[in-house]
Amino acid sequence: MKVDRLVSIIMTLLDKKRISAQELANMFEVSLRTIYRDIDAINMAGIPIRSISGVGGGFEIMPEYKIDKKFFSTADLSAILMGLSGLSNVVRGNELVNALAKVKSFIPADKAKDIEMKTKQICIDLSPWLGNKNIQTYLQTIKAALEDYKIISFGYIAHHGNRTVRTVEPYQLVLKSNNWYFYGYCYGRNDYRLFRLSRMSDLQMRQETFVPRNFPKPDMNFEEIIKTMQTEIKIRIHKSVLDRVLEFCPYDHFVPDGNEHYIVNFPFIENEYYYDILLGFGDKCECLEPLHIRAKIKHKICDIAAIYGN
Repeated sequence: MKVDRLVSIIMTLLDKKRISAQELANMFEVSLRTIYRDIDAINMAGIPIRSISGVGGGFEIMPEYKIDKKFFSTADLSAILMGLSGLSNVVRGNELVNALAKVKSFIPADKAKDIEMKTKQICIDLSPWLGNKNIQTYLQTIKAALEDYKIISFGYIAHHGNRTVRTVEPYQLVLKSNNWYFYGYCYGRNDYRLFRLSRMSDLQMRQETFVPRNFPKPDMNFEEIIKTMQTEIKIRIHKSVLDRVLEFCPYDHFVPDGNEHYIVNFPFIENEYYYDILLGFGDKCECLEPLHIRAKIKHKICDIAAIYGN
């Protein structure tokens, strides 16, 4: 990911003092154009880098802005290492390995043990237990397309199982609630769209490049919308699914009902997704009210029984 490469470039410049654009491109396996963009981004972040031409030339951080190892506190380095280690579980590539190596080499010897202990205090593992095996491959393909502004095409399964073929300018990878998305400009819709990687198939990075647009930030905050749609229903659950129901509501929503059951005020939206959640608890969950939701669940159970009855 770009931010990790930027950190790694800064660490490299602090360590080597001067390095050519071609050496950086070879190190991170990206184009020269990408390196020049990265250098501009680092300059804009307030770390002045100058270019020296001629034999032995290259990029270097201006001497008066040199940063020594004491610039980063123990907490700073621990936070960076925890973040990069967490990303390395889901985003593989030399840039993350290089970034981790550079940050570790920047740790003063007298702080190494303390930083190692603090880094181990929090483990961030974003990799799924199970899931679509194509997602890692798709992440790498989209990353490559982002680097070189390449158009991508793929099949996409939208709502209600509708399959479409999309051609898109990719602009951003997004990790939201343990799911990977990418944001781009869809030629078929003539607008920006957010795509979930698990719903994609036959992803191809094409040879055509595009001129990047000033794209708007995707809106990923649906909390207020959900609040207006959500209501509470009353369900009765067996204690054996208590841990699963806790994924959707806090423990103060639970009232014991005898030794084996709980009455739960469960947050609910009347759509297929939420009905499927309740059905997923099987015979360990009963919807008590409202009655129209109870009736619909009963109807769905009858439909399922009819399939197996035949």
